Amino acid sequence: MVFPEIVNSEIFTWVILPILIFISRVLDVSIGTMRLIFVSKGYKILAPVLGFFEVLIWLVAIGQIMQHLDNFLCYLAYGLGFAAGNFVGIFLEEKMSIGTVIIRVIPKKDTTKLINYLREQNYGVSAINIEGMTGKVKMLFSIINRKELKNFIKIVNMFNPNSFYTIEDIRAAKEGYFKAGKKLISFNPINHLRRKGK
Repeated sequence: MVFPEIVNSEIFTWVILPILIFISRVLDVSIGTMRLIFVSKGYKILAPVLGFFEVLIWLVAIGQIMQHLDNFLCYLAYGLGFAAGNFVGIFLEEKMSIGTVIIRVIPKKDTTKLINYLREQNYGVSAINIEGMTGKVKMLFSIINRKELKNFIKIVNMFNPNSFYTIEDIRAAKEGYFKAGKKLISFNPINHLRRKGK
């Protein structure tokens, strides 16, 4: 049979097998990274399903290494796969933009126009008077869907460039004011001022 001959060949041992181990580690670590993120966000069903596939793939990869303890390329592939898997997992999570975040903004100048525009765009914004290094300022506080974070920050930077802001993931939010299912639009401050007649 051809298959046993391929498995026992030098090409399989020193080329194909390390590649397969690398791919397996990328898959299982990526799934593991996603699983941890889903656990932190409270996905009770999805996280265990991902955990099942993560461990299954890991067992296959470690089993192959145990059968080829004299092949240093397997160890190298295992380590490289782990590193690449972390990167891929984080990249996928960022692209999926799951969950909600808290964003706190401390602008460096008047926030009236910024607050009004954010509210026009259906963002829930609370303004709190605080005292900073340069005196009294307003801190803006908002809880938004993570997929809208880039648009929110873009608006902040248009009205208040170089504002200080912090972003934190939150596990759950209830009874808040969230942006309705409205298509996000790109912001042009010149057109906005024209609409206001300024």
